[in-house]
Amino acid sequence: MTEFELKQILEKGEDSQQQFKQLIVNGNALAAEMVAFSNSLGGKLLVGVNDDGQITGLSLEQSQALNQLISNTASHSVRPPINPMTENIKTAQGLVIIIRIKKGLNKPYMDTQGFFWVKSGADKRRVTAREEIQRMYQSANLVHADVMPVPNMGIEGLDRDYFNQFVLKQYGDTPDDLEISSAQLLSNMNLMQNGIFNVAGALLFSKTPQSYLPVFNVKAVAYPSENIHLDAYIESQDITGKLENVFQESLAFLLRQLRRLQNQQNVNSMGKLEIPKSCLEELLINALIHRDYFISASIRLFVFTNRIEIISPGHLPNSLTIEHIKNGNSNIRNPVLASFAAKILPYRGLGNGIRRALRAYPDIELIDNRDENLFKVVIKRPPL
Repeated sequence: MTEFELKQILEKGEDSQQQFKQLIVNGNALAAEMVAFSNSLGGKLLVGVNDDGQITGLSLEQSQALNQLISNTASHSVRPPINPMTENIKTAQGLVIIIRIKKGLNKPYMDTQGFFWVKSGADKRRVTAREEIQRMYQSANLVHADVMPVPNMGIEGLDRDYFNQFVLKQYGDTPDDLEISSAQLLSNMNLMQNGIFNVAGALLFSKTPQSYLPVFNVKAVAYPSENIHLDAYIESQDITGKLENVFQESLAFLLRQLRRLQNQQNVNSMGKLEIPKSCLEELLINALIHRDYFISASIRLFVFTNRIEIISPGHLPNSLTIEHIKNGNSNIRNPVLASFAAKILPYRGLGNGIRRALRAYPDIELIDNRDENLFKVVIKRPPL
């Protein structure tokens, strides 16, 4: 890089992917910067530059000491270690060292003090919230929310009749016929550990999941206009229960709000739903199975006169994009829940739910809102 190219970079100022430092002599401070870049999108650390982008420069001795510090810090003070690249740029004011740090492939990264850092605008911040740390591990496929234990929810919470019917349908025998306890069978199915339900087991087979997981429900509201009203609505429902019940009741709520179109059929015919039922099924299942269960929030269904919105907690995981899911790519956030969904819901898996919904009804907008950490599906209703 030439001095001219360096000045062009400096003219842009600091942002989430480039940071200016006049001098770095503290290994802990350097480790925090490296961790923040690695846990985010990567970037450049320019040393020998003040906050305003003015070159102050480093002496040869300072640059040699800094290069040694960079090597030691990347190897010994960042966990897991990283491999930054450095470049020395000679200027009239002295040397400027550019430290290039790639977006990490082995997230989450932390420093030797056990702190996690991420970029926040042009600065960095320390991650302290348990849910955010869990999501960092989740994004690396090191932990899944659906296998997290539900404290104090033991076998007494099991809906035995419902569970026995499921086992009989799937395996041709009841737990009694198999001569195995329900707790052991649930453990074998990866739905319980040490006598305690995990999230997937509670949502699938407990009597009242929301007694222990109160926000893992669906809040549905139908409005008489194109906007949310605080006190004017057609119908409102908090939908709770086992996953199958939540799906069926959510689907029924949406179907109640839809118009039927004659489409040149006889006036005595039932008419066709304005939005195909199969489309709504796919989108509801996608919300229930692939939402982020590390986030304590409900799924929201909003029905307006011109659209339906399905809002799921959690943006798309990892580097998955809207185009990816339109093409059938997937990243299963809740693998245990997904494995049982095909046996309980009209769920086919294989990452094609969104594609099937779009084939059935193309007038759908998908919004991956990373700032608000949610995924929104907007289904346009045909005009009257």
